[in-house]
Amino acid sequence: MNNEQRINEPISAWNAWKGRPFMIAGPCSAETEEQVMETALRIEKLDQVTVYRAGIWKPRTRPDAFEGVGSEGLKWLRRVKQETRLLVATEVANERHVYEALKYGIDLLWIGARTTVNPFTVQEICDALKGVDVMVMVKNPVNPDVELWTGAIERLARAGITRLGAIHRGFTSYEKIRYRNQPNWQIPIELRRDPSHIGGARAYLHEISQKALDLNYDGLMIETHRDPDNAWSDAAQQLTPDELHELMSRLILRNTRTDDKKLLDILGELRQQIDVYDEHLIDLMEKRMKVSETIGRYKKENNITILQSSRWEEILDRVVQNGTSKGLSREVVEAIFKAIHQESINHQMKVMNNGVVVAPGAVNGSEQKVVTIKKNGTTKKKAVLLKG
Repeated sequence: MNNEQRINEPISAWNAWKGRPFMIAGPCSAETEEQVMETALRIEKLDQVTVYRAGIWKPRTRPDAFEGVGSEGLKWLRRVKQETRLLVATEVANERHVYEALKYGIDLLWIGARTTVNPFTVQEICDALKGVDVMVMVKNPVNPDVELWTGAIERLARAGITRLGAIHRGFTSYEKIRYRNQPNWQIPIELRRDPSHIGGARAYLHEISQKALDLNYDGLMIETHRDPDNAWSDAAQQLTPDELHELMSRLILRNTRTDDKKLLDILGELRQQIDVYDEHLIDLMEKRMKVSETIGRYKKENNITILQSSRWEEILDRVVQNGTSKGLSREVVEAIFKAIHQESINHQMKVMNNGVVVAPGAVNGSEQKVVTIKKNGTTKKKAVLLKG
């Protein structure tokens, strides 16, 4: 069977699988042989952990930051594998890293967020992995570009990697949010969750880990260090092995399915209600767009621009206030109505341009954005047009 014919194996079929959650733990960075070994020996005592992770090569934004110990650290990971029951894992960011890691018997490789964004580099890694039977995981790119993420996974699958997984480590956000990285829980891609990078602080790790398990993620990757406060990288988000044990003891692992007929009947009835509401939403959207088209015809006849900034600001403020008063989050309400507003613009553009559809997000060749302006203690949203 050639590489193109090999089928990706479900994680439950992997030799390393012990059941949910598939646990990966270890320091953000390998710093010294002593640190790597002490942390590993303490983690080994936790039966739930299957794979020991440590960063050997650390891609950093600034040149003076700690960029890892390099290939020397692979010797330490090989010793962990020899002296414990743990499998070992590290990040690879280019072809040479792959060859070096495989030479030292690394069991699991992951492609980091800064590498996933570059298809050329990902392909280079894939070419180096052709014909190799190793576990590979792909972290999401820094920005919320799911196509880049799935593209990297597809390239690895074509290279013949069958034990293949995705790690959601959250996305960089320019907005002020609670976590270090924005967790897009709704993204329809599986496998593992990286609470350490999402949270950015150890106080959030249990909360994020529990959410991941409640959403039926297969596993967790949690950074764990013998002395987190003095770690050489990402000190704030790492746990001690004892803290990891305490966190894992508090996690609730819920059933993924049930055979309870009564419960299934109840859930079936409730899901039918949701299906009906979804149909109503689509019907309402159709009616709303027909009204938008009518407005578009009046604007065309009277030579009025499509985008009316003050009207959009009024709508957004009203629906956000209404939605939050009914238990909906501001983020959800804004996302829904920005999408509806854009679709309305698309329908009006079609009317204005005699049936020609303009690319979504563009108004007369420009991109529409809503910016927040703070002045004299008050906050005001302003819709602006940016030339594409």
